[in-house]
Amino acid sequence: MVSCCEVDSSIRSYSAMKNNESYSKMRRIGGMRTAVAPGVVAMLTVVLFASCRMQELAYMKDAPRDSAVAFEAQFSKGIQANDLLNIYVESETPEATIRFNQETNKIAVSDGTVLNNSAASREVPGYLVSADGDIIFPVLGKIRVLGLTHDSLAHMLQRRLVEEGHIKDPVVTVKLMNFKVSVLGEVAKPGQLMVQGERLTILEALSMVGDLTIYGMRNNVTVLREENGQRVLGNVDLTSRELTNSPYYYLHQNDVIIVEPNEKRKRSGDRDNTWMSYVSMAITSVSTVVMMIYYATLTNRYRQ
Repeated sequence: MVSCCEVDSSIRSYSAMKNNESYSKMRRIGGMRTAVAPGVVAMLTVVLFASCRMQELAYMKDAPRDSAVAFEAQFSKGIQANDLLNIYVESETPEATIRFNQETNKIAVSDGTVLNNSAASREVPGYLVSADGDIIFPVLGKIRVLGLTHDSLAHMLQRRLVEEGHIKDPVVTVKLMNFKVSVLGEVAKPGQLMVQGERLTILEALSMVGDLTIYGMRNNVTVLREENGQRVLGNVDLTSRELTNSPYYYLHQNDVIIVEPNEKRKRSGDRDNTWMSYVSMAITSVSTVVMMIYYATLTNRYRQ
């Protein structure tokens, strides 16, 4: 038979064991909470840092979405000195246009026009605007074109061809052949851009060179422009909603875009630190995986 003393002793031992188990669970829970707290803080820090970086890289971040804004900037300042113009005259009577199209590589035949395939004719020099703003047009002679738009020049030529009795039904097309801008600094592929036409925005130019690097200052882009014989420096904030109202939103002939490096790039003094970004991402990923494994281990211990 089991005595009362033995039963009492067994009960006390069982109670002590349960108390020890509860204490151990509490310690594990406390340890897990202690470990979780720094991990949560670290993860929140990474998320907040990434969010801030995304804000720095965003374009026109303060502009309301689904809204319409009227453009105030002018995309053309008119024909300028050293512009290379292609001027083509058409008519119901192609023979009448031959002498006016000596720069267009076309010859007239009885039933229309055909391309001249000679090697020399494939070179189209166009009409170079002189420093004084003039061109020499066949038959009509010297013509002042400085400051005119392409459409206004075309209308003027059509009017003169009719009034002076050269062609009854002329249709004149004027195009810019050498529109170019340069992009320098913190962009993926710095260089010179040759564009057909005369309408190009700063965002389009930056996209053509692969966009800014993560080290480019988006809120302080410089545009070097020639105006009235002077060089003017303008600043553009790509992150502002006022970007489209800037006089530098539409680029002009021979503009130079300069993207300054941010403070991090200036301190590093290194031309290519892209690999650091990948290393940082790898370290963050490994840290996240290690933390997840550690939390899973603690959870399993608690369940046991």
